Amino acid sequence: MSDVRKVVTGKARLNFPKLFRPVQINGEGDPKYSTQVLIPKTDKATIAALRAAEAAAIEDGNEGIFKGKGVTAESVIKDADEDGTAEDYPHTAGHYYMSVSAREDFKPQVVDSGLNEIMDQSQVYSGVYARVSMRSFPYTYGAKKRGVSFGLNNVQIIGGGDRLGGGTTAEQDFEPLPDDEGGDDLL
Repeated sequence: MSDVRKVVTGKARLNFPKLFRPVQINGEGDPKYSTQVLIPKTDKATIAALRAAEAAAIEDGNEGIFKGKGVTAESVIKDADEDGTAEDYPHTAGHYYMSVSAREDFKPQVVDSGLNEIMDQSQVYSGVYARVSMRSFPYTYGAKKRGVSFGLNNVQIIGGGDRLGGGTTAEQDFEPLPDDEGGDDLL
């Protein structure tokens, strides 16, 4: 029987992926692997699975660490059109978004569509299409904050997708120079 708390998304986009080296979030706390996941609102199956996983984690929390006090934090699954995010970041329009992370000692595997490990970090950028494996869990923070979050398991890069931060590749910016116009003379 499968665990409802574990979700593998359909085709989504990554935003701010930090999957090869853990970093502190906003310069605070322990370093983590992380990414924001943009899920199209048309992907009803993924959204339903996320909501079911969230509900299961709330139930776990109510039976355990919440001590019957219930959730006080908002859902980590946000609607970019409703919360105004799409106004500032047009690429989020028509999407739900959420951030997922993993502790430094739980490095996610990053693989391609054939399940081969991705070594070339340039293949993983804001805007790339991917599937993301995650698991919901209840948490407490301080005396009053209780909620549900999702831990990052693994990422399968599907590829494609325009870079969300703009930017270009070297191939887009330059043309190769003939051997007599550069190269060795510059060193």
